[in-house]
Amino acid sequence: MVQKSVLIIYTGGTIGMVNDPETGALCPFNFEQIAKAVPEIKEFSFRIDSYTLPEIIDSSDVQPAMWAELCEIIYRNYDKYCGFVILHGTDTMAYSASALSFMLNNLDKPVVFTGSQLPIGTIRTDGRENLIAALEIAAAEMGGRAVVPEVCILFGARLFRGNRTTKADAESFSAFQSFNYPALAEIGIHIDYNYGAIDYTPRVEPLQIETGMDTNIAILKLFPGIRMELIDAIIHTPGLRGLILETYGAGNAPTNDCFLKKIEEAAALGIVVYNVTQCGGGAVEMGRYETSRRMINCGVTSGYDITTEAAACKLMYLLNKYKDVDDVKKYLNLPIKGEITSNRIGS
Repeated sequence: MVQKSVLIIYTGGTIGMVNDPETGALCPFNFEQIAKAVPEIKEFSFRIDSYTLPEIIDSSDVQPAMWAELCEIIYRNYDKYCGFVILHGTDTMAYSASALSFMLNNLDKPVVFTGSQLPIGTIRTDGRENLIAALEIAAAEMGGRAVVPEVCILFGARLFRGNRTTKADAESFSAFQSFNYPALAEIGIHIDYNYGAIDYTPRVEPLQIETGMDTNIAILKLFPGIRMELIDAIIHTPGLRGLILETYGAGNAPTNDCFLKKIEEAAALGIVVYNVTQCGGGAVEMGRYETSRRMINCGVTSGYDITTEAAACKLMYLLNKYKDVDDVKKYLNLPIKGEITSNRIGS
């Protein structure tokens, strides 16, 4: 019988930080020191291996090249492990988890992102419990199948779908929230899985990875008094192919002709304009109000209940995969990895 095993991939982040004696600032240290700080992981009945990226970084420095590197590591080691735990900084964790959800196709094993708000060497660190729970979930099987065969984020007492998650608090140990999709598991004395929320779509093809991401996108958050010159400068950025509009409420934006003409101009330039709400919860409902109805006429695509992080990663993924604007818009309107709610579509 082959022993179960989990691979931990260490990228950096607060969980593995120590104070620089000269500056007092937090800087990364190696995974071996993390393992020493959490001796409990030796008590698991499965084997735990680790891999540290050649360059460990603060998550503020994450680039799509690192997402591709993570995909390659998982792909090369896929048959050796029943699950993967990625230790990652919190600031861009939701972006990385969203990106990997699109880049890993036919995934039938857990890829669990986790980290901490306090370094693992501190007395009150949340990293110890997060790491232990992430390992347990990465190894969990039922009837010979993974209990959570998708990319997810474990933080605090909850497990979330990765592309439904956003960092909502800079200080709380419950830093992440999934406003529009239920938690996949609640972690207490027992780990209570929400089986109805987990994606159990049968995967018959082997794992495939698509590591290309087109970063020719921009995110524009609307605010009262926004200058048209700013919008103009963004839509005329050389090579721009996608624009995420963070609009008000249910997808509303200014109705003045100057603004709408800029959006029409962007569409005429072949830029995909994607409407995402600024609100943490709820969804874009284009056409509900006059303000959003006019944007439909300008060729704007609704993001429904997608997070900004998932919207950015999905747009980069689709722009790399499809060159035709209509193809990109078609798949933006479809839940390809559970990132939007099907019953929202058409609203």
